[in-house]
Amino acid sequence: MKLVRTRTAFSLLLFLTLALFAMQLGGQGFGRRYYDYSGQQVPSEFYWTRLQYNSSYSGGGGFAYGFRGQGNWARDYPKADNDCLVALRRLTRINSPSPLNVADLRSDHLFDYPWIYAVDVNTWTFTDEEAKRLHDYLLKGGFLMVDDFHGTDDWQHFMEGMRQVLPDRPVEDLKDQDEIYHVLYDINEKFQIPSEIYVNTGRTYEKDGYVAKWRGIRDDHGRIMVAICANMHLGDAWEWADDPNYPEKFSGLAFRIVLNYITYSMTH
Repeated sequence: MKLVRTRTAFSLLLFLTLALFAMQLGGQGFGRRYYDYSGQQVPSEFYWTRLQYNSSYSGGGGFAYGFRGQGNWARDYPKADNDCLVALRRLTRINSPSPLNVADLRSDHLFDYPWIYAVDVNTWTFTDEEAKRLHDYLLKGGFLMVDDFHGTDDWQHFMEGMRQVLPDRPVEDLKDQDEIYHVLYDINEKFQIPSEIYVNTGRTYEKDGYVAKWRGIRDDHGRIMVAICANMHLGDAWEWADDPNYPEKFSGLAFRIVLNYITYSMTH
């Protein structure tokens, strides 16, 4: 009888754990998931927001926190995002009491978010309407940070989507002296930020993405509106920052970079 009770309790605990995990994912089955866009519950000047998109290519890489097949846009979500939001609240005076948000390009709430983060962007795809809305968002003052894509093929796939959004805007390598690296922290040295595979392999790169690329796209006034972190995985550096096996030097730079990007987006 005691064994039966133990098994029943374990089954209930397992069910509740899986249910909680599903709630954290916002999951409603496989494929694209939909969130409540009725508006933010807490007034904020800043909302941590992740871009939701449909995928047309299968991504590669290492362990992805269980999101493959459920939308590549959600890799490392929600832990990486939440860790960054905690850092933002502790290390800056930016008012950000709102919880995490997910941006659907088809929703008018897109224009409520001053800053959007996107990952696995080598797999993103847009309808003409979605591309137009992201184009309008960026030119109206929005800021997009992209992360976690690696190598030649990933870059080409990323640029297919980016050219649909901003067909005539050049991509440039950002310099250490650019203002975006001095608005909060002075970042004069940048190096490749790897995923958690570094812990087991000592390798900082994936695919043929041997060299980190810090790039950007500007508007007509010189404002950076798209910050591109290619051949890196800042999301993993945030997510694994509390793991003693993941080097602090990577997480430290990853947090300083994103806090500078957010501060820049809020002041430009």
